[in-house]
Amino acid sequence: MTLLKSLQKRFILATAVFMLLGTFVLAKGVTLSGRIVDSDGKKVKKAMLTLLSGGEVVKEDKTGGNGKFKFKKLEEGDYVLQASHDELGSAETIITLTEKKDIGDLALSTEKASAPVAGATPAGGTDAAKQPGRVSVTVPQTMEAMGSPSKDFILNELNFEIKKLSAEFKHLTQELDDLKALSKMWVNPLTIYSKEIILKNGSTVFGKIIYQDDKSLKVETLVGYLIIDRAQVVRIVDNVITEDTQEYVPEQIRESYTPPPMPKLAQPKYTSSNNSARNASAKFSANCVLVGNISEKKDGQGNIIFDGEIKNIGGRRADFVKVDFVFRKNWSGETKTLTTFVKGSYNTFDTGIVSDASMLPGAIGKFDLYVPQDFGTFIGYSYVIDWEEYQ
Repeated sequence: MTLLKSLQKRFILATAVFMLLGTFVLAKGVTLSGRIVDSDGKKVKKAMLTLLSGGEVVKEDKTGGNGKFKFKKLEEGDYVLQASHDELGSAETIITLTEKKDIGDLALSTEKASAPVAGATPAGGTDAAKQPGRVSVTVPQTMEAMGSPSKDFILNELNFEIKKLSAEFKHLTQELDDLKALSKMWVNPLTIYSKEIILKNGSTVFGKIIYQDDKSLKVETLVGYLIIDRAQVVRIVDNVITEDTQEYVPEQIRESYTPPPMPKLAQPKYTSSNNSARNASAKFSANCVLVGNISEKKDGQGNIIFDGEIKNIGGRRADFVKVDFVFRKNWSGETKTLTTFVKGSYNTFDTGIVSDASMLPGAIGKFDLYVPQDFGTFIGYSYVIDWEEYQ
């Protein structure tokens, strides 16, 4: 009985030792070795080696001075071995590991490598097809098999970066436009507040009318809200501001180019400036005045139209009745003058000239002035009514 128990203990101990040894052997794995040579069969040192399995890099190494290499602790399976050298070229082969293996010599070539064929014999080695237990596997030579990202992944990343940069560009453009709008507002308030309210005390308020009734107006200005008594308002002008166009200068002459001098603005000449005869007696002279206010509007092409009515309240006929508009171009005092004639009655003079700009005493004639879009910006205007008197 004691001998039986002793034999059982020895059997259990032997089984445990055998299992431990088997586990140690299996944990150790298999080894792959070989040598890298050039096209002449000479050893190649410092050749880059990459071992891949399933498209993923398993190990990387370099050959020693004798051109040999060794990969340890590998699992059984199929592998792709890639070897390359900056000057001597590259090589690639498929290996199936079931036990420790030496592939012999693998020759580098500067020619473009073709896809390795299952069952092919590595340079300097034995025919792999003759080895028992060999499983032939053809590995496609794609970017994924080489361990690099796929084309679809790279395209998706590039598209994401482009969309991100586009969003940032739109955001910066919006901020730049907001800053430009603020700068224009402080340089010229008419860019935002186009209403010019002229008061009886001679002052002018630029703003936006928020509310109005028969007694007062509420106006939004740069300094806040103002309540203005309607009885103090002479008139309200709606100024239309257009952007100035920049003069184009070819790139080849930009450095040496100097703009031509600004032409002197023609000052309005009033043929009836000497009105002593008119003041002598209203009964024997013409006197043309504005009836109501001058209205301002803008057509679909961006042209500004001024229109109004002129009445001859004097005692004589007025000929060639016209209205001279003097426009203020900017805050520094630059002006431009435009003239329009009143549409009155026809009259034939002794010289044979026929005019439709004559006004009999008590007659009313209309006028309109078209200011083209390319006239430029202006911040206000004044006007003078002028006429001639012929017998």
